[in-house]
Amino acid sequence: MGDREQRFMEMAIRLSAEGMEKGEGGPFGAIVVQGDKVVGRGWNQVLRTNDPTAHAEVMAIRDACKNLGTFQLHDCEIYTSCEPCPMCLGAIYWARPQRVYFANTKADAAAIDFDDSFIYEEINVPLPQRKIPLISMPSEEALQVFRDWKEKGDKKLY
Repeated sequence: MGDREQRFMEMAIRLSAEGMEKGEGGPFGAIVVQGDKVVGRGWNQVLRTNDPTAHAEVMAIRDACKNLGTFQLHDCEIYTSCEPCPMCLGAIYWARPQRVYFANTKADAAAIDFDDSFIYEEINVPLPQRKIPLISMPSEEALQVFRDWKEKGDKKLY
């Protein structure tokens, strides 16, 4: 990696340390970069906000999207202090950045008690047998809303 990438990774790592030291959450930080400009910053704020989704990457994506006035980050890159968890990985794919750089691995995170392997394992378990069962409740009304969406002429796809 070049100096540019190293400089941005150092910013993400600094955010991870600052958030941890403030007691706002675990040691995770992330930034979103567009060209050579930081357009979004985030660090783990689960403890500060009492929000289990307030992970560094999610917070950085939210900040970047607000700052750019968009819900897509096509022309951006994400730098994160750790390989994204399953939730953050999903958010990253929805945001559609060009690429993601990470420092620590998910194995490094597991070694400090941030182990997400159970989530990856749960994905392959039948819905009713998961640790948190997912129970299907088919509904004609719910299907009608989907049909209405499909036919909606002024929808914006994302």
